[in-house]
Amino acid sequence: MLAAHTDRERAVDVLRAGFAEGRLPQEEYEKRVERAYQARTVGELHVLVADLPQGPVPQQQPMQTMAPVPRTFLPMPPPPAPTNGKAIGALVCGVSTFFSVGLTGVPAVVLGHMARAEIKRTGEQGDGMAVAGIVLGWLTIVGWVLFLTAIVVAAGSSGA
Repeated sequence: MLAAHTDRERAVDVLRAGFAEGRLPQEEYEKRVERAYQARTVGELHVLVADLPQGPVPQQQPMQTMAPVPRTFLPMPPPPAPTNGKAIGALVCGVSTFFSVGLTGVPAVVLGHMARAEIKRTGEQGDGMAVAGIVLGWLTIVGWVLFLTAIVVAAGSSGA
């Protein structure tokens, strides 16, 4: 665990008491104090004072339950990323295929793929809308291909 400034001061106090009681020669006391101020961890400080009586060890108080902070004092959440316009366009084109007899299916697929590429690059929102536009566009295209194929097959078999 990293040592705090108070941990270093406590170790220096223990060293000072040990020096005052004659347990440490002055040269060793000065070296240990210097090392205490340079210590990065509590373990390093413990090594410096392990052979000295440390007096009463302060007891930590148990954590008291804190009341929740009112929303007024919390920082504002970051604004959400904007939604990609092409993703919105892909969804609108995909949904409007039902009303436009499938004419907006191809634009839905094209806009959906363009939107997904931009979303990956910029981190915008709207990936679900782009996917929905792609799916609706392809369903419309496949539906029209099957419908036209069925008409051609039916026309060919009735004319023979």
